[in-house]
Amino acid sequence: MTRTLILTRHAKSAWDSNSPSDHARPLNKRGRRSAKALGEWLRQHNHIPDQILSSSSQRTRETQALMGFEAPASFSERLYHASSEILFQALREAEHQSVLLVTHNPGIAAFAHAIVAAPPDHVRFDDYPTGATLVVQFDIDSWSQLSWSSGRAVDFIVPRELLGEELPA
Repeated sequence: MTRTLILTRHAKSAWDSNSPSDHARPLNKRGRRSAKALGEWLRQHNHIPDQILSSSSQRTRETQALMGFEAPASFSERLYHASSEILFQALREAEHQSVLLVTHNPGIAAFAHAIVAAPPDHVRFDDYPTGATLVVQFDIDSWSQLSWSSGRAVDFIVPRELLGEELPA
């Protein structure tokens, strides 16, 4: 059996907001457009999660909500700025076949690099910018069988591509 991970860094957040903390910082206008575009792109490519694991921050909650999936979602404080090891443990506890994991850098970039056998050929994979989304498949029957460097990168996209913006060279 195959398990699928959709690994999304939250969309662009508003640094100029009056939020009382980093945890409460919302998405900005571009971030909201990006999250919607990511959801549409995932649906077009038939990457549909049946479980969502998200950091408890405002920007990750907004990102996953605007992506528009109806899968059950859980929001965890432990995923807020989590290390790659914590992300690995959280995924090993997942219960459904296709999981959307929405969290933050630098942990998400480190996790993305460590979980795949070979990285996707994309100029932005290394820095994993806001909204970056990696789709990975694993040949395992249960998430508890997950191991490092075992995933096959299927797709990778950044919102700039979906919004028709130039990628940095």
